[in-house]
Amino acid sequence: MCADTPDTTKPDYKDTLCLPKTDFPMRAGLPKREPGWLDRWAKIGVYDRLREKEGREPFILHDGPPYANGHLHIGHALNKVLKDFIVRSQQMLGRDARYVPGWDCHGLPIEWKIEEKYREKGQNKDDVPVIDFRQECRKFAEGWIDVQREEFKRLGVTGNWADPYLTMNYHAEAVIADEFMKFLMNGTLYQGSKPVMWSPVEETALAEAEVEYHDKESFTIWVKFKVLGYDDSLSLRDEAFDVNDSQKDRAAQAAVNKLAGAYVVIWTTTPWTIPSNKAVVYGADFDYGLYEVLDTPDECWLKKGERYILADKLAEQTFSKARLSEEQWVRVDSVSADELSVQTLLHPLAGAEGGNGEWDDPRDFRAAPFVTDEEGTGFVHCAPSHGMEEFELYRDQGMLEQVITYNVMDDGSFREDLPFFGGKRILRNKPKKGDWEGDANAAVMAKLIEVGGLLARGKIKHSYPHSWRSKAPVIFRNTPQWFASVDRKLDDGMGTYGDTIRERALRSIDELVKWTPQTGRNRLHSMIEARPDWVLSRQRAWGVPLTCFTKKGALPTDPDFLLRDEGVNARIKEEFEAKGADVWYEDGFKERVLGNVVDADAYEQVFDVLDVWFDSGSTHAFVLRDREDGAADGIADLYLEGTDQHRGWFHSSLLQACGTKGRAPYKGVLTHGFTLDEKGMKMSKSLGNTVAPDEVCKQYGADILRLWVAQSDYTTDLRIGPEILKGVADSYRRLRNTMRYLLGAVSHYDDSQRVEPADMPELERYILHRLAELDHVVTKGYSEYDFQGVFQQVFNFCTLDLSAFYFDIRKDALYCDGDTPRRRAARTVMDILFHRLTTWLAPILVFTMEEVWLERFPGDDSSVHLTDIPQTPKDWLDEPLAAKWGQVRRARRAVTAALEVQRTDKVIGASLEAAPVVHVRDAAMLEALKSTTFEDICITSDVSLTADPIPETAFRMPEIEGVGVVFEKAEGDKCQRCWKILPDVGTHSHAGTCKRCNDALG
Repeated sequence: MCADTPDTTKPDYKDTLCLPKTDFPMRAGLPKREPGWLDRWAKIGVYDRLREKEGREPFILHDGPPYANGHLHIGHALNKVLKDFIVRSQQMLGRDARYVPGWDCHGLPIEWKIEEKYREKGQNKDDVPVIDFRQECRKFAEGWIDVQREEFKRLGVTGNWADPYLTMNYHAEAVIADEFMKFLMNGTLYQGSKPVMWSPVEETALAEAEVEYHDKESFTIWVKFKVLGYDDSLSLRDEAFDVNDSQKDRAAQAAVNKLAGAYVVIWTTTPWTIPSNKAVVYGADFDYGLYEVLDTPDECWLKKGERYILADKLAEQTFSKARLSEEQWVRVDSVSADELSVQTLLHPLAGAEGGNGEWDDPRDFRAAPFVTDEEGTGFVHCAPSHGMEEFELYRDQGMLEQVITYNVMDDGSFREDLPFFGGKRILRNKPKKGDWEGDANAAVMAKLIEVGGLLARGKIKHSYPHSWRSKAPVIFRNTPQWFASVDRKLDDGMGTYGDTIRERALRSIDELVKWTPQTGRNRLHSMIEARPDWVLSRQRAWGVPLTCFTKKGALPTDPDFLLRDEGVNARIKEEFEAKGADVWYEDGFKERVLGNVVDADAYEQVFDVLDVWFDSGSTHAFVLRDREDGAADGIADLYLEGTDQHRGWFHSSLLQACGTKGRAPYKGVLTHGFTLDEKGMKMSKSLGNTVAPDEVCKQYGADILRLWVAQSDYTTDLRIGPEILKGVADSYRRLRNTMRYLLGAVSHYDDSQRVEPADMPELERYILHRLAELDHVVTKGYSEYDFQGVFQQVFNFCTLDLSAFYFDIRKDALYCDGDTPRRRAARTVMDILFHRLTTWLAPILVFTMEEVWLERFPGDDSSVHLTDIPQTPKDWLDEPLAAKWGQVRRARRAVTAALEVQRTDKVIGASLEAAPVVHVRDAAMLEALKSTTFEDICITSDVSLTADPIPETAFRMPEIEGVGVVFEKAEGDKCQRCWKILPDVGTHSHAGTCKRCNDALG
């Protein structure tokens, strides 16, 4: 007979087997099928039906609002999928997990887009009525909200999409204004003038959260300030010398005479600040020296005989920048801090022709704590209008009036009447070949060279703040702004956690908030400890205005400078509720709200808008507090965003709530990292390494993207790319195969076939034990937001405990047994596994687990997402049984490895052809193996177990001590139904069967 001719003499028992039955496809087809499930969930109202479940403890994850100004990127997807994991898992753990998505609608990112449209048309924004401009911003935001909403829903994210929160809704704008007016009433608000980060391109102040740091090449200059001769009209500091007055005066004269005509050298990376210089400071504890130039090379700005005062540690470095060799300068004397303290300096532009006396006044010269001798010269030039440390130094000295300048305009240009530099710009309006450099720095350096004020110059690349929106560098500029004090004592009756915003914030961080990961606590705590007062005002048009009025002619320090009236505040809020914040800009609004309270003509209306971080920081009030699906106490269980939000939303929400609630608005804070490409590079369109969520959904499906999130450690930066996604897809296929097997195994199963655990074989009770162990891991993992840990444990269980062990073993019983207790027990366990795995994985693989569920439980109202994770009986845990089966599994590994050698060598084709002899040294293990049907465990036709010494020729595994396997072929004939090779095959009524199969056939 030819090998390929069927042997018709053998009976065909295929139709008598209980083979698995399922229509569940192995190929998922997720990109095409997922939108259908989304439509189905919307049709049956899954989210709303979950809200109808009564008696559950609420769980509120408050959504940090993205900007409504563009398509989603992979970072958005990571963020929203993580939130969805939490909302769904908390719901399935028995909570009422509500999720209200939201959008940040005000502020520069949207306003900038509208301005770009104007610029493209050659129009000026300032020529458009402000309410018309604001309406365009509103329409722009509305359009992108609709786009982003559908993109978020495509990712399988559940939530109240029909009624999200928007910071531009009228009620939201009214509450934001009301929250601001609480700052007005409790004394937190004040108007001040100090250096703030300012964007000349956007002409507005920026908060730290609105900047990002990029490398920038800056000019560096070493500038000469000449030491004046002795002038007895100068006020000598009492602390200069600890001697009597006459001795002090003589010592001071000697010190001044010693250094007269020498130069103090400063170093700066901002030449444009030199025209605003008002002082130079030094370090009180540094070693300084007096140095003389002995000779100079060609093309050098120094002259022979000139003397310079420098920190000893930095002298050599400074002279090398001026191109002097070591032989061309010498240290001639030491200079003490006492001697420095009586000197006065001249600005390098003092007396310059055409300077109109702008810089002729002597510069202040004193010690300061922020001077360093690590770089520069040991001296720091001070322009207090452009540096916070200098500003604070002279503020504390009560000298701000003498040192503050207003040389730089809103657009970053010098005031027109500034000698030499009027109209020069620090930055361009638009970059030229990526360079924002204006003509101000070059003009300043050229003038310093002309007057002999420059010692050296160069360039340096350093990390520098840039506007997040325009990508242009920012400057520090002194402007009048509105601030919220973080250290002013508040008498508001909410002092449980402190009397100031800073105190309340720091105590909230340590006493009220759980941090995931814990490092988030340290980062935010250090930021709050060191932060200055909050700059609330922006010089823009699209936002919630600072709803306050100032008295004409009053100074910001006057008690009646700000109008504080609860009645006026109530009117403002009422108007905003009815018409939105646009009403602030209507003609006659001021007269309407101030009428019969005060004389409206006596007050100015403030038209700055609030920092958008105040908007989003106030969401606890109009989302958590005011919505029925929020939290009655206005406190969320969790805020979740990227690590950048320690200086953004986490930060502003904490400050804002501590000012109006007295504590943090959250009980927990979770942070995730950023997304990188496969090589760990930052994603960039120019590099072509971006991964768009929409493209992943089109190629693989949203569940693959969600699985990538689950497999990643979100506490660090996450990598994604084509090869990584291929690996994720492979894991998905293996998991899908597990679910397909389960569906086939439990086809036509119902509770009437259920077997109680006490009546099950040991193998089934062992699997229940593993399920109980895993249930603890899953519920604990979901409770602690450890999605990577949950998925890894479930995936390993599916691949190692089920596919490679339990399913492999019980396949024979499921297919070939009749209606036996063993088969019924196995099917009972398969049913239990089905319910556990589908609900455990439903928060992660939302589409696939729905498909699995509906395959078994079809119906118009059926959904896995309407169920909870089943409670697991504690008595499933059986540690002694688990220890025993741990031994069994170790021995099985040795047997299967030994058979694999025989299969590789073509000695056998299948493990059922074997009947190995297993030598077991340990008596307890041997007893454990003998108490099982170990041949079924090993999927062999027979097994011999013996305590005889292990032969030298036996197969061993180094990691499984005391077990040796000697291969033997099975004896007998092959059962035509179960394929086992047994001696009794052919001796029963049904031809070619073993006893088990003969009995099953009846």
